[in-house]
Amino acid sequence: MAKDLIVCFGEMLIDFVPTVSGVSLAEAPGFIKAPGGAPANVAIAVARLGGRAAFVGKLGDDEFGRMLAGILRDNGVDDGGVSFDTGARTALAFVTLRADGEREFMFYRNPSADMLLTEGELNLDVIKSAAVFHYGSISLITEPCRSAHLKAMEVARQAGALLSYDPNLRLPLWPSAEEAREQILSIWDEADIIKVSDVELEFLTGQESVEDDVVLTLWRPAFKLLVVTLGEKGCKYYTKDFRGSLDGYAVDTVDTTGAGDAFVGAMLRKIVDDQSVLQDEGKLREVLKFSNACGAITTTEKGAIPALPSEPAAVELLKRN
Repeated sequence: MAKDLIVCFGEMLIDFVPTVSGVSLAEAPGFIKAPGGAPANVAIAVARLGGRAAFVGKLGDDEFGRMLAGILRDNGVDDGGVSFDTGARTALAFVTLRADGEREFMFYRNPSADMLLTEGELNLDVIKSAAVFHYGSISLITEPCRSAHLKAMEVARQAGALLSYDPNLRLPLWPSAEEAREQILSIWDEADIIKVSDVELEFLTGQESVEDDVVLTLWRPAFKLLVVTLGEKGCKYYTKDFRGSLDGYAVDTVDTTGAGDAFVGAMLRKIVDDQSVLQDEGKLREVLKFSNACGAITTTEKGAIPALPSEPAAVELLKRN
């Protein structure tokens, strides 16, 4: 099998997004259901850019779970790693869009199907065929999913995959901030590629700064790439041999949901094609410009998956800038 498959592990859920922006959940006149969950968004982002992607996770054996599996397939993502739980529901999240396009969350997961994935339910054939194995930290919060997550990482590593980590901090889901920090960092050293946002960087380091000396406290010698995303300001990147920054792209932002996932999907899609970008600063900068463009485009529409861009849309934004 061609080694260009990006396998994304973790949660897929339904976001209920208010029909109007800038209101609290209580004030919202109604909600639109939008498929979400960061690892699933990344898988669809990869596929929409012409890459090969698979998703591994668990959904409820309910209408929403079947709908989500259908959305993966409709978007060209292999759903062979999806299992269904007859006893637990698909996770839901109510998301408020503040007036500035930023989000606040209220989750319904007690427990939801994604939390109940066991080691025995993992599709090891899918995981072993990954060129890149991508995951977040939400799957570390509770057992049995935590053990399944660690097992999947181990299997992917042994099969020669690059490990890609985006912690995707969602504090309301963790028992405490201390537990979140400890668990997110518990698998930190295993990754080859890590992407964190400026907000996550401040949370993990305890310092309100994105300066190099602060970022480098999170660097590990085995890393191939560490990227800090700065929202509309672009990103900073760090490898063993070089570091730098890139500006973002000015767009009319409606909803930031999924922008980070689009960025990661675009970055992994390019890296899987040519891993030499991790040693070549010129090539890496081109990849990250493309990733910035994909993230920016995603903020111009409501919801993550409908807004994820195609390659021509990203190339068009790059040409205009």
